[in-house]
Amino acid sequence: MQRSTDRLLALAMLVIGLACFAKLYLALGGKPPATMRAEVFGAAGLLSMLAGLLFLAGLLPAPARHDPAAPLFGRDAGIAPAGHPRLRRAALALPILALLVIVADQFGPWRTEEPASEPAKEVASAPVQPAPAELKPEPKAGAKPAQPGASVPPAAPARQEAAKPAPPAAPVPPIPPAPTPAAPAPVQPAQPAQPEQTALAPAAPPQTVAPPPPTPPAQPTAPEGHRDAVVWLSVSADGHEIMSASTDRMIKLWDIDGKRLVRDLGEHKDMARSALFMPDGKTALTAGDDGEIVLRQLSDGAVLHVFSSGANGGVRQLKISPDGKRAVSGHDTGSVVVWDLEKGTVLHVLPGHDWSVSSVAISPDGARALTGSIDGELKLWDIVAGKQLRSWHGHERGAYGAVFLADGHHAVTGSGDYTIKLWDLDTFKEVRRFDGHSGTVYALALSSDGKRLGSVSLDGTARIWNMDTGAEIAEFDPGTGPMYSVAFAADGTLLTGGIDRTIRDWPAAGGDGKVLFAGAPE
Repeated sequence: MQRSTDRLLALAMLVIGLACFAKLYLALGGKPPATMRAEVFGAAGLLSMLAGLLFLAGLLPAPARHDPAAPLFGRDAGIAPAGHPRLRRAALALPILALLVIVADQFGPWRTEEPASEPAKEVASAPVQPAPAELKPEPKAGAKPAQPGASVPPAAPARQEAAKPAPPAAPVPPIPPAPTPAAPAPVQPAQPAQPEQTALAPAAPPQTVAPPPPTPPAQPTAPEGHRDAVVWLSVSADGHEIMSASTDRMIKLWDIDGKRLVRDLGEHKDMARSALFMPDGKTALTAGDDGEIVLRQLSDGAVLHVFSSGANGGVRQLKISPDGKRAVSGHDTGSVVVWDLEKGTVLHVLPGHDWSVSSVAISPDGARALTGSIDGELKLWDIVAGKQLRSWHGHERGAYGAVFLADGHHAVTGSGDYTIKLWDLDTFKEVRRFDGHSGTVYALALSSDGKRLGSVSLDGTARIWNMDTGAEIAEFDPGTGPMYSVAFAADGTLLTGGIDRTIRDWPAAGGDGKVLFAGAPE
């Protein structure tokens, strides 16, 4: 038994000795002379190997234990070999010291740094097209403060932006805050704004190993077209006209049948966000990052009334009730404001969301509103009573393009998590999901019969979906970059606008689209 134990000890000593020699090789680095570190490992390894060989050869036996069956005294007493106890103890101590040397080498003062590895090569980054939410035109040099109209809503509760936790990451960066509007002033006639060429704010592209995207084919241009991304489209009730809003601050009215610009309806002092036909067919309501909601006459663009959002900030989204009596606006401060359009007053200022509002929809009966924010939170409101009915986290990232269905009990939302969801607003459960986009779903539109859903995305595509099954009917990809606006024309075709400054028309059943109204030359 003792012999087997000695052999195991010998094996351990030999292993420790080999480890010391391996450390010796690393310390030398293949080049003489040996350092102090190498000498220590050499000595430890040699002694450990020597001790192991002595144990293996049986030259250092342990003192034999007395056999309990043998007498302790007399002639028959068992004789136990004495061995070499001191030498044996020294030999046992050698590998322990060698182990301590190996451990101490990890922290000892003689340790030398390993050579640094070769730096990773930098990879070229492919440019990424930014979303309009982050494309905020620079304010005009010497521009005058906004002139609010007769109705200025009370300020929303003060928010400490620095104390907020960061919202979930998204393909679309958080919308930058708009400039704080000036203090309310007496109503004055709106001053005509001068058009100005603005540039998109550059976005820092992430590093990528993907090759840069191919250069899109040259597109037709027209001097009367938008000079920047088209972020809003709406179609008149008779289906003959389109109204568009752009990051170039302009609102334009187009004749679909004649394929021409009817007129420039006006210009906001900052990025234009929304442009809606009023039910009377004679006026329009427009809004932008300047914090103004402007009632305009379609016949000549004359300003009839200006609603100023005051401390509630820029207007990110705007919707009108079907009867034209109320409007609901969502703001970059997170506030939701309900307006009485007939009286030109404010009905309610709702504290709303913790983050910028990114979508607004009004129910067909005009009694409720659905809003979404850039953190994916959704809220249902009673806009008559001015109270919140429900709040839930509907998306992992920003909620965009909210639309009510005709029954008033269901709504659809798009998102920065690339999904489109159909919600039951009685149970607040997800009914159906429309999957297919590979980028933020930025805007949605419902066909007049409610059977098809149109969507546009920052992935550069537009799609038509079957509302009953969630199946994709058609996909359109002009290869010109992110799309930001969508609407159905009276004939059922899909209208889109995007970063390429153009308004396109796509066949309802799929296929190649056409440029309906070209953008201005760059």
